[in-house]
Amino acid sequence: MKVSRLYTGTDNRSNFEELPLSAHPELNSLQEAKGIFFREDTAARFQGWHPAPRRQWVIILKGELEIGLGDGSLWKFGPGDARLVEDTTGQGHTTRVGNEPCICAYIPLARQ
Repeated sequence: MKVSRLYTGTDNRSNFEELPLSAHPELNSLQEAKGIFFREDTAARFQGWHPAPRRQWVIILKGELEIGLGDGSLWKFGPGDARLVEDTTGQGHTTRVGNEPCICAYIPLARQ
């Protein structure tokens, strides 16, 4: 299981950072959320460059996702991986679903 953050850097490109729970005690505190919803994406679905629609947690329940960044790097995520998605401006990222459908839980956060 990985916990990571996807954010917009000063260059307007999306970046990732790992968030080890031992180094980020704020993640052990309750965060205000607007709700939760679930979505299933079809296998091999590709979404081109896009910023996130809102600040939210995305947790993969089933399947795999690959996130592409402007620097050419690809980040793979699977079941149990959680991403704090905050790249709501700039170039954004690409998303590719693996070889099977992917089910994610989306938890929009109430404030930044």
